[in-house]
Amino acid sequence: MLITHAKVSSASATAFHPAMADVSVAKLRSTVEQLSYPRHYVANRAANEQARDWLVEELRCLGYEVRLQGQYDNVIAESRGKASGPRVLLGAHYDTVPTTPGADDNNSAIAVCLEVARVLAAKGTGLEDTMVPLTIAIFNREEDGLLGSTEYVGGLGAEERKQLREAHIFEMVGYFTTAPGSQGKPKGLPVSLPDQGNFIGLVSNSKSNRIASKVLRAVGTWGSHTPLVSLKVLFGLEKVFGDLLRSDHTPFWKAGLPALMWTDTSNFRNPHYHLPSDLPETLDYEAMADVTKMVVGYLVGAAGGSAG
Repeated sequence: MLITHAKVSSASATAFHPAMADVSVAKLRSTVEQLSYPRHYVANRAANEQARDWLVEELRCLGYEVRLQGQYDNVIAESRGKASGPRVLLGAHYDTVPTTPGADDNNSAIAVCLEVARVLAAKGTGLEDTMVPLTIAIFNREEDGLLGSTEYVGGLGAEERKQLREAHIFEMVGYFTTAPGSQGKPKGLPVSLPDQGNFIGLVSNSKSNRIASKVLRAVGTWGSHTPLVSLKVLFGLEKVFGDLLRSDHTPFWKAGLPALMWTDTSNFRNPHYHLPSDLPETLDYEAMADVTKMVVGYLVGAAGGSAG
């Protein structure tokens, strides 16, 4: 059994944290454009390494402690400061299939992760020492069977797993359309989705459904122009629907760790999926900014205890 919860938040909500106002549409677009070239781990190896090095430098410049992890060079960055306790992980992947510049798959997700990291690390926000500890994990080889994220999760020690409060994996979060009939769904999925592909999806399972509820409450508090639709999978039924297991949240699920996937639903909406036409100009950066604000608002709430 699967249950869908839809939440369209008020754009005029009065509770609005100043950090959310710092989210930059221009920076989101700049990141997408910066990485818009094919960078498959094997077919475009030099370009893949170029993206890796750029990500390392960007995160270091934001003040994070950065390292490469595993044989596939996952880029792992951890926040500095006095915050302690269980960590929140924000993840995406930086490889593409061989022939696409990957604006949506997965530059959009990288852009959101980096922008959240920038906003929360910015001097003067007052969040530096009060935020929950944050890990940014940009995985490699997602397009080759989730090899990078599988290696990362497999390498976590018992204490690291215990300290992982929750993982938020972003998989294509930039394509939005109000065209009637633009939204599809996996075959046989027993839920109803909106007819228009103008929402961001949040997919969770039995280990993370409670977290999805907290995100929904936070978004309801902060407000958003872009609808948020939460798909909660019950009783381990994610194993029945392979389309729900196609991104880097899956190794976390298989390990029994709490993880959610944020997505624009990929090929069930975006006609440019895995094609050379997956270009920066096809994305909606205002909606991406809304997604970024949702994450910032949720993490601010988690730090203050209202969402944690």
